[in-house]
Formats: sequence, C-alpha cells, structure tokens
Amino acid sequence: MAKAKTRYECTACGAVYPKWNGRCTSCGAWNTIEEALPEINVPAGRGKTGTHGGADLSAQIRELSEIGTNDDIRYDTGLPELNRVLGGGLVKGSAVLLGGEPGIGKSTLLLQICQHLGEAHSVLYVSGEESARQIKLRAQRLGVDTESLYLLTVTDAESVCETISETEPDVVIVDSIQTMHIDGLSSGSGSVPQVRECTNLFMRTAKAKEIPIFLVGHVTKEGAIAGPKVMEHIVDAVLIFEGDRYQSMRILRAVKNRFGSTNEIGVFEMNDKGLSEVENPSAMLLEGRPLGVSGTCVCCMMEGSRPILAEIQALCAKSTLSAPRRTATGFDYNRVYILLAVLEKRMGLFFGALDVYLNIVGGFRLDEPAGDLAVALSLYSALMDKPIGETVLAFGEVGLGGELRGVSNAAQRIAEAERLGFAVCILPKQNLRTLQTGRFKIKLEGVSNLKEAFAVLEKLARKQQ
Repeated sequence: MAKAKTRYECTACGAVYPKWNGRCTSCGAWNTIEEALPEINVPAGRGKTGTHGGADLSAQIRELSEIGTNDDIRYDTGLPELNRVLGGGLVKGSAVLLGGEPGIGKSTLLLQICQHLGEAHSVLYVSGEESARQIKLRAQRLGVDTESLYLLTVTDAESVCETISETEPDVVIVDSIQTMHIDGLSSGSGSVPQVRECTNLFMRTAKAKEIPIFLVGHVTKEGAIAGPKVMEHIVDAVLIFEGDRYQSMRILRAVKNRFGSTNEIGVFEMNDKGLSEVENPSAMLLEGRPLGVSGTCVCCMMEGSRPILAEIQALCAKSTLSAPRRTATGFDYNRVYILLAVLEKRMGLFFGALDVYLNIVGGFRLDEPAGDLAVALSLYSALMDKPIGETVLAFGEVGLGGELRGVSNAAQRIAEAERLGFAVCILPKQNLRTLQTGRFKIKLEGVSNLKEAFAVLEKLARKQQ
C-alpha cells in the first residue's frame, strides 16, 4: 500500500516543503507555511495510459456551443432581497460563503430559506455546532415545517461529501465550515489547513454533482472571515452579513460573485419571527429623524442599482484636549480630515479648537465620494448652529479646491428623493447640465463650489423665515 507523506505548503506562493519552516525560501514570507493534505506516492506504471502516466481526458473536451444553459439553472430562495444579492437566485453547482459576526443572523437566514426551497427541492442541513433538537426548536420559532428538510449533525467533511454524492440533495447548507475537519490532517478544526482543504472538498463536490452548497463562515475581531484568504478565492460567491446585532437593521452585501454584480445589497430587519425583508430602506432609515436640529443633512447613496437615502449627523463641541478629537462612524476617517481642511482653507471656517463627531444613521457605511457635499453641509450646519430644512437633499463630490464634481446615477438619486417627498436637491452643476429637468417636480439647485452650496442654504433659510 502506498505510504502517505506529510507535506507543507506556503499559503503565499504555493511552495511545497517536506517539513515546517518559519520562513518560505521561495517568496521570503514569514509564518505562511502550513500543513497540507498528505501526498500518496503511486508506483510507476500504475497510472492510466498517457505520455506522462496520467489519464487521457480528450473525450471530455467539449465545444462552448455544445454546452446548454437551461432556464432552471437558478433556484429561487423565496427572499427577493437574497435573490438580488446572488444575481437572480442560487446557481446550481455553486459554493456560496456566508460570513458575519456571531449572532448577526446567518443561521436564521439559511434556515428561513429552507421553507421555500423545501416546497420543490430537497435540502440537507449539515450542522457541526448544534444538535438536531436545537435546530428543531429554532425551526419551530421561525415557522419552518417543510418535510423536505433533512438534518445531519456531523463534523467529518469527507463523510459529509460522500453522503452528498450518494443521496444527491438539491441544496446543501454547511453550518459552519470552521467545525468541519479532515482526518488526514493533524491540525485541529478551524485551523488554516483544515478550513482550506474542507472548502476545496465541498467545492469539488458541488461542481461534480451540480449541487449548490452554502458554507457559513465566522468573522474575526478585525471583521475578516476566519480562515485563510484563499478560502474566499475558492468559492463562487462571498456574502457578508453586516449590522449591529443590538439593532434590528441587517445588510447583506456581496463581496464576490461569479454569477452576478458585487455592488448589490439586501436589507433585512431582525424581529421575533426571524429576518424580514425591508423593501423601502430609505423610509426606514429616515424614521425618527429630528426636525429643526442643526448638523443633520440627507444624502442619496447608490448601493449597486439601488438608491438609498441616509441621514448624516455632525456635531461640533468645544474641546478640552490639546489635540481635538475626530470621530467618524460609517464614513472614511481620513476623508473627514480632508473635508475639514477644505472647509478651513477655502471657506474660512475654523474647527481647530472643536471636537468633531460624524455619524451615518442606521448602520450604513457611506463609501462613495457622492456623500462629500452632504457631509460638508452637515459640518457647516453644526458649526454655525443653523438647521438644514427637512426637505433638503444634497449629493456631490468635493475637490481640494472646494469645487464640486459630478457623480454617477444622478437621475436615479433625484427620483428616489422625489418619491420620498423632498422638495429641494442640491447637486453639482455638471450633473444639472446632463439632466432633463422638466421630468422632475423637485427643485434642483446646481452649484459649482461649496460657497454656492452654502449660499443656497442661506437662501432657503430666509424663505422659511
């Protein structure tokens, strides 16, 4: 019988070593050499026919035109928000990694979709963290009573893949990948070699049997999915569940998707019956918005093809420290410094002796430059203690010279603001020139720099008086 040899691989460059080293001699990286699956030596002459002893795969070569794409290549999960993030549904033979912090709702979401999938398909739920009785109690709380849901509570990845190949369920859920292990590896469950090889094993099974597999992955303290970065390269799609577990809002974001856009998000709300979809997140984010309070401004951001209105809050307070504090939640910390510098240099505003706090309400993160103008207006309002009208919306990119630059999807942003009852929209003049202003009932105020934007606020304040 062939003897298995333990080998070690560098996770950075893939170099193979017979024993562990602290430093890879191939790429020079430190602490990147990990144990890999043992290699079995096959005696010479026992391979299949071929020039180098390998199998002849010429019969499996197919032309691209011969490969068909059936209409039922995707499964409907029953949640339109999840279907949008996946690119239209769950693709057959795909491996989807779902990551998020503990308690954020990963297992709840997957168990909920079993109810809809179980109406026409068989679902195998593999759990290495909970017993079958615990899953049953959670299913009763969520109202999941489909007869096509089957439970398997084991942690042996090889046995699970053999079971999948024999029973061939339509959908498989593995909760979680960190609890799975392969006996051929001496490292414990959750280690880098175990997670990488288990993911590879599930991926090969999904492709061979065309069975979609959901893999649940935990998140580290830094917010990254636990395990090697190569795990994200192996799977077809990586979905991240975001949000504060102490709040009801949950955001499902696609970081990688081979079968759809990576800019789409799904918005959910956690309640006592599980996760419910939020079809109008803009209205939910603006609920309870304070009126007549300085330092608040509404901005329209684009999440994929969806415009979402979010409230930006700023607070300026006298500092008792030699170096005033700058705090930003949901917005780029370095971008706040840039905008403060522009306001001081170009507009003559002084923030040097003030603590500045910035917050994007609702747990959203505003990453695109289109939020610069709304942030600048909220900072100006907080400093001057002058409220911005509750029906005023602003978006635009601010340059270092204080100028405003155009942004994409301006028409969609304006249409969303008009739908929610906003009366005035402050936007860059570049966007105003390319828009058909006659199709909008909302008043559009085109500005070319921050000075003109502040002048519009003063004009609106005088009209309200």
